[in-house]
Amino acid sequence: MTEILNGEAHRPGRIEVVCGSMFSGKTEELIRRMKRASFARQKVEIFKPAIDTRYSEDNVVSHDQNSIRSTPIESSGSILLLASDIDVVGIDEAQFLDNGLVEVCNELANRGVRVIVAGLDMDFKGVPFGPIPALCAIADEVTKVHAICVKCGALAYVSHRLVANDKRVLLGEQDEYEPLCRDCYQKAISQEK
Repeated sequence: MTEILNGEAHRPGRIEVVCGSMFSGKTEELIRRMKRASFARQKVEIFKPAIDTRYSEDNVVSHDQNSIRSTPIESSGSILLLASDIDVVGIDEAQFLDNGLVEVCNELANRGVRVIVAGLDMDFKGVPFGPIPALCAIADEVTKVHAICVKCGALAYVSHRLVANDKRVLLGEQDEYEPLCRDCYQKAISQEK
């Protein structure tokens, strides 16, 4: 660690991934880490996919309505262009970005930037989603957060889709998805067949 700034250590470049199901607090944790870095007087920038306009076009907003200013992007390559002279880069809903995000995060970390990535690790079918699994493999730190299963109260495993739609990307909320544990998810999909 090179120097301490108001209690938050300024570390050499690293990649931190916060992943899990919907409603597990991924965005909340990303916002918390970004605000701490900002309080420590580090230069921060947060990015999100331009397609994610659920709560706001320009802010990253958690389900609890906490928010932080962000820059919407169409592709991961834009991050390299927009993140010069930044100490900490945050990326929300990373599962919606292209697989080039892995190389972008590596390049930033190798430049000494702390990169914090939040996203779903699996889609509604329980299949690894977008660049998140590869990011977990190269990350310096992975935090898997869990929602609570709405059926039994156990730790949730997956975001179960409640509406009939097979599109992999379907932006939604509690009307479209529910967090379920592995057992309740297996029961739910067997009833749907």
